[in-house]
Amino acid sequence: MLFIALTCPACAQMPMSPPAVGSVSMPARGADTDPIFQAPSTRQMADRLQAVFAATDWKFDNYKVARRVAYYSSLLSTQHLSLHDDTTVREQLAKEMLYQGDSESAVRQFEEVRRRWQRSGEAMPAAAAKDLGSWLAIAYLRLGEQQNCATTHGRTACLFPLQKSAAHQLPRGAEGVVRELTALLQADPQDAQSQWLLNVAYMQLGRYPQDVPRAYLIPESRFASEASLPEFPEVAASEGLDITSHAGGVIVEDFDGDGLLDVMVTSSGPLDQMHLFHNNGDGTFRDVTRRSGLMGETGGLNLVLTDFNDDGHPDVLVLRGGWWGKQGCYPMSLLRNNGDGTFTDVTEQAGLLSAHPTNTAAWADFDNDGWLDLFVGHETRPGSGSGSDPADLHPSQLFHNNRDGTFTEIGAASGLADLGFVKGVAWGDFNNDGRPDLYVSVMYGRNHLFRNDGPRDPADIRKGWRFTDVTAQAGVDKQSNSFATWFFDYDNDGWPDIFVAGYSLDASSGVGAFEIGRPVQAEVPRLYRNQHDGTFKDVTAETRLDRVILTMGANFGDLNNDGWLDVYLGTGDSTYQALLPNRMFLNDRGQTFKDVTTVGDFGHLQKGHGIAFADLHRTGFEDVFEEMGGAQPGDSYQAALYRNPGNHNHWITLRLTGVRTNRAAFGARIDVMVVEGNKPRHIFRTVGYGSSFGGNPLEQHIGIGSAAAITQVEVTWPTSGTVDRIRNVRADQRYTLREGEGRLSPLP
Repeated sequence: MLFIALTCPACAQMPMSPPAVGSVSMPARGADTDPIFQAPSTRQMADRLQAVFAATDWKFDNYKVARRVAYYSSLLSTQHLSLHDDTTVREQLAKEMLYQGDSESAVRQFEEVRRRWQRSGEAMPAAAAKDLGSWLAIAYLRLGEQQNCATTHGRTACLFPLQKSAAHQLPRGAEGVVRELTALLQADPQDAQSQWLLNVAYMQLGRYPQDVPRAYLIPESRFASEASLPEFPEVAASEGLDITSHAGGVIVEDFDGDGLLDVMVTSSGPLDQMHLFHNNGDGTFRDVTRRSGLMGETGGLNLVLTDFNDDGHPDVLVLRGGWWGKQGCYPMSLLRNNGDGTFTDVTEQAGLLSAHPTNTAAWADFDNDGWLDLFVGHETRPGSGSGSDPADLHPSQLFHNNRDGTFTEIGAASGLADLGFVKGVAWGDFNNDGRPDLYVSVMYGRNHLFRNDGPRDPADIRKGWRFTDVTAQAGVDKQSNSFATWFFDYDNDGWPDIFVAGYSLDASSGVGAFEIGRPVQAEVPRLYRNQHDGTFKDVTAETRLDRVILTMGANFGDLNNDGWLDVYLGTGDSTYQALLPNRMFLNDRGQTFKDVTTVGDFGHLQKGHGIAFADLHRTGFEDVFEEMGGAQPGDSYQAALYRNPGNHNHWITLRLTGVRTNRAAFGARIDVMVVEGNKPRHIFRTVGYGSSFGGNPLEQHIGIGSAAAITQVEVTWPTSGTVDRIRNVRADQRYTLREGEGRLSPLP
């Protein structure tokens, strides 16, 4: 065998005092020329992150692909290889070039493999020829995207179904896709993934549907929207938010207290710098990363919003290493908002420093002491039992807030450590008893719903907390592979329901089959309606969400201010062939969810990760921001911002401040009462509820439909039990409410 023995070292214990590795290399943003501010502890974290990356195994680390390209290139140039060995090495080289982003070279190497077999006079084995054709199609596909969508990025680029204006000006890539996929389909007409991508390629050429062979045509009717909605124009470039990233996270929040919502974005590449964009208040944003103290904070597949020290300034948790296994032993970062426009990394001081692969965490005051606690879900791979390599074991963690800026870990003592390969977590009070419960979404296994049953020992929190696994009896264990999840009251009955996205690593072919209209076995999302008795009913089919969607980033909000929460699902996986439209679903009065992807122009084909619904422009309507890009080094893309055109519906926005309750008001329940069409109506929201892979602001934007006035706003505070009731509230205003004061204060 020509290849070196590939071994994967165990995750080493992360050094508490990392070696200095020199200056951190940062990607530049043209407008950000501010002087750099960086606290000593942030510099220490930056050095630590660099040290972890330097120590990973180049044979397995996705982001050390250049080393593997050099290795396979040297084999071709220094070894005298047989045709079969040359094919093996050259194909692997081509794949690494493709992952690196050098699609042109990848195409050249794959084509060279075919030419060498043709010149040899020997027939390439059928299975190998099919595999080569598939990889060539993928390489041409990515080449076309890079030369057209990414390089000459326009407002309609990659929005599905592609219009004539989005046709590729450089058609070579799409032409190669059509050629290769047509041959594959002639050999196997049941190849659903190839049929799906063939139709996409014809769209890229501006030749859909007329030139698609009838046997392979997916009719336009398959993409029709199910409800009316105006177009939400994609405006990230004109507003200064079109940052190019890999898979990452987003938080939209007023980080500097000026009343405008800012945008924070991460990108999962280990050397990718996170960014903070300040809202200028004029429809544009400025990159203020350098002056904000965030330089050196690299990587991060997800971001989670908090106020861990209860000072009224929103803080941020950065999560790293998700999906990477032994190469993903990166620390998370707790970024303290200093209240002056800067952040300081306080991870080690807070007692949160650990090295585990994760992309999910959630904050809640689980013991109702007025301070936010933290659950972090880590990724233990299947089969990682007591006799396994310790590096494969990554227990999840529950951190109790000590009220002094530090935390105590009590996950194992609370029965929340050994949960498997955790991909999503969310807190929510499903039984309305005043204590937040925990839902855990798991890959390669069953999900968990833990009921919060109070302290094991009221005198000593270190002995753990009683969380009872009620998953089976509650009826929320239907999936074996899932990802993003959240609690929300989709039917406005005052009881939180659960959404959890289905996800399978081999599901991109299933999505193709679903789009074509064939039966599929892939996992679907699940929507569980709260039955008010500790159980849930699976209403996925009833609400028409039983669709195969390869969901990664996801979130919810109210697109049209009708008071019903809508859902946006970012799609894709780590492969280039996962070229699937992101999907928007409009909530039809809590009865069904209707696909409005194409009518609203939300169907971006690039991979969608962190998603946020927020009134970025202070128009009274929620825009949608989506962080874009894939997991491979060569799979980056620009972020998208879909601007809400608005309508005639009314709204109210509430920003709550806790006193005995945590200041950020996580867990506070809101009941907005209106009269609409001569009928009374309740609209419910809970502060802190949000997606495990999205970042909505803490302010609660609540649409009230055609109601021109609000009969009453009622807020129930979880720690004190206080209920604030304010009657006869004017609509179309932003207000603050302080716990126990019983009055709303208007904001400009």
